[in-house]
Amino acid sequence: MYAAVVTAFGQAPTWQEFPEPIPAEDEVLVDVVAAGLHPRVRSQADGSHYTSVGALPLVPGVDGVGRFPDGSLRYFAVGSDTRGSMAERVAVDPRASVVLPDGADPVAVAAGTNPVMSSWVALRRRIAFTPGSRVLVLGATGASGTAAVQVAKHLGASQVVASGRDTARLAALRELGADVVVPLGDTEAVGTAAADVDVVLDYVWGQPAADVVRALVTARGERGRRLDWVAIGSTAGQEARIPSAALRASGLTIVGSGQGSVGRQAFVAELPGIVGAIADGTVRVDAVRARMADVGAAWTGHVGAAAGRVVLEV
Repeated sequence: MYAAVVTAFGQAPTWQEFPEPIPAEDEVLVDVVAAGLHPRVRSQADGSHYTSVGALPLVPGVDGVGRFPDGSLRYFAVGSDTRGSMAERVAVDPRASVVLPDGADPVAVAAGTNPVMSSWVALRRRIAFTPGSRVLVLGATGASGTAAVQVAKHLGASQVVASGRDTARLAALRELGADVVVPLGDTEAVGTAAADVDVVLDYVWGQPAADVVRALVTARGERGRRLDWVAIGSTAGQEARIPSAALRASGLTIVGSGQGSVGRQAFVAELPGIVGAIADGTVRVDAVRARMADVGAAWTGHVGAAAGRVVLEV
């Protein structure tokens, strides 16, 4: 078979012949239809993700849509760090899959499930989120942040404040459910606009997150009221200098959400709701189609990702 193969960390994969995967006892061989080129896939391929086992060569790809032996079309997650979904075939545990609803677009599901999952699981599994809560999304102009705005509203948020650096995309988030939009670079404005939120979904971390923590804690009318800060991404840096006073003098609670903090069973349990929300258009996803054989061009940016998440089709 053919697969996208990474032979050196930090280099784009190439489409080449590669040995067929051998399914484990609890796996089946799946014909891949589409796989998303997510940031998580890039970190897998350069060895920087915290789950990386450092082994080469590897086939990247953490999920996708495929045709299973029973003929069903399903979204699936991949369990292996080295035998991923960017191939003609992949070995998958059927328990980590969900059948697509009738009429669902496989490309939209492949593009959207990974970014939608990040906020969905954070709200459903990492904190005691209740309908009526107010939510701030930091990094709202990326694919995952844009999905988070919609997910928060879908799960019952009474108000969503969206903050990001891309001003054009930020303004467009009003149509997707954001009640307030504010540039991420204006820290005081973010603190003022989000002074009374109950939850922060943070995709940036680093210095911007530390700055917003200070502004938010200072601006809150009732400092002792609980504020759940969920660290999901780290586009602005792996470390944030959070002053201890911000924790001692407020109801701020910081947790993370991702592989390790949420078990596989919990992720799988949320898949039907996530895939269903993408399939019926409740959460809108923008995708850019490319051929998997052109993975090199897609990887290096010669396929325009500005319009949405790149999805590679076999």
